[in-house]
Amino acid sequence: MQRQGSGGSAAFRFRVAGVILLLVHLLLVAWLTLRPLDVVWMTAANFEPLAGIKADLALGPLQAVRRIGEGLLLLAPLGVLLPMAGGKLNVSPLASLTRTMAAGAFISLGIELLQTGIPGQVVDVDSLLLNTVGVGLAHLLVVPAGRARLRRVRTRRRSPGPAARRRDTGVVREGGLREESSQGTPPTITRVGIAP
Repeated sequence: MQRQGSGGSAAFRFRVAGVILLLVHLLLVAWLTLRPLDVVWMTAANFEPLAGIKADLALGPLQAVRRIGEGLLLLAPLGVLLPMAGGKLNVSPLASLTRTMAAGAFISLGIELLQTGIPGQVVDVDSLLLNTVGVGLAHLLVVPAGRARLRRVRTRRRSPGPAARRRDTGVVREGGLREESSQGTPPTITRVGIAP
């Protein structure tokens, strides 16, 4: 009984940690993407998919890696934090990936829509694509392996240990004495008859 309680409280603490980390990350993202910037000139908004990525690639490999990497990494922690805040271990990997990427896409879309009214911030459809792909990649790299590990730990805690299994391998003889079985067979109980 106590084992279930401690497992339940561990799961609760895990979810609470996920929610707190998720909120901290979203506040950091909001500060990075929604603050006004003092710029001399701005590029036009990009509504053509992959046009911004092509422009980044034209700047050279170093600049392209930096700019595309920023787009991939901005919301990537959501790929881990959203399932962590959800706290479910027995979820279909495809359903989990789909839900997480959809949530990442909606958050990225919300950021892009809010940027339309902020000075110095430019709307870019490629940011939405890169953010969503970043969320999906982080999810694929961490969540399935993490859930499998947590499931193994949980089943290990629920199964009886070797000492408990050894206790149950004894044979009860007449008079109620317990005798250890040498072959590890299941316990047998010998009935004691009632004397006439």
